[in-house]
Amino acid sequence: MKIGSINLEQPFALAPMAGMTDTAFRRLVKRRGGCGLVISEMVSSEGLVRGIDRTLDYAEYTEEERPVSIQIFGGDPEKMAHAAQIVEGMGADMVDVNMGCPVPKIAKHNAGCSLMREPEHAQAVVSAMAKAVKIPVTVKMRAGWNDQEINAPELARRMQDAGAAAIAVHGRTAAQSYSGSSDWDLISRVAGALTIPVFGSGDCVEPSQLVQKLQDGRVAGVLVGRGALRNPWIFEQAAAIARGERPREISPAERGQFLLEYIDLLLHERTGEAEGFRHVAPTPPSALSPAAIASCPTAERTAVARGHHKWVINKLRALNSWYTKGLDNGSHLRIAINSAESIDHLRDIVADFFQLAAYSA
Repeated sequence: MKIGSINLEQPFALAPMAGMTDTAFRRLVKRRGGCGLVISEMVSSEGLVRGIDRTLDYAEYTEEERPVSIQIFGGDPEKMAHAAQIVEGMGADMVDVNMGCPVPKIAKHNAGCSLMREPEHAQAVVSAMAKAVKIPVTVKMRAGWNDQEINAPELARRMQDAGAAAIAVHGRTAAQSYSGSSDWDLISRVAGALTIPVFGSGDCVEPSQLVQKLQDGRVAGVLVGRGALRNPWIFEQAAAIARGERPREISPAERGQFLLEYIDLLLHERTGEAEGFRHVAPTPPSALSPAAIASCPTAERTAVARGHHKWVINKLRALNSWYTKGLDNGSHLRIAINSAESIDHLRDIVADFFQLAAYSA
């Protein structure tokens, strides 16, 4: 399938999930195969335009992830267009607009799903972006704001008219958040009314479900979120089913190795990377850049390292709230990881649980 001028080898995509779909996780998913597109965590258009370090980190990506889309949020057409130009300048394949986030701190700023309540304004945002860049502009939305304001079909038509190259629809309302069920009948109606590709999203946690959604409805692709956190091989397995093959079983050793690889990628971010490996937005040198850290006194460098190690451990804790679901004794692994006090302890926990050979960094 194609989104604008971008070819996707598979109709399955990794959904943007705040705090979860960082560049390390996206790379590991891509290495498993079957994933046609990855989308970044949502990035503030305000932060991109102002060059705020923390925001710029969310927009980073690597060549291994291509094709890759950077998702931005905001409600000001001019700033969203400027942010889209920054994303294009980073070399990203696409820029996605978040109109699906139900979190109040996002919605209250006329961004996320609250944009769905103002269709004309939402159309102006996407129109400004589409005119400002040459890369495809896509939109992720929900069914609507609540049961009384389900307007995805109308808004999707407006997005197409505004120049969007593809739409993704999560079949729940903002009021539902992640409760209840995703309305795939609604998603199918949206897809049937448009000429641009439509991705469906919601309740796809088994590889067979991804293929079934493609066969049952009119969607061009399936966007997978929590299902990929539980099973990063879901795309590989779905692609096998689509080819008429039996998906292979993932061994406990592979599941454990995935976590160890994730730890290492997070731990060694921005160290020993070749020039151009990491695509970043332009920003003044960070006070905690590798060069700056190297010039710090030993005690300060130690404090920075400890802070980074704690961040890595917290990332594993967040992932394992999903990754351990469905695993035999998964709750034991989850509890153990939540009690990890160091990187070595974390690695030992993973190696012991999955019965891996002693880990050596």
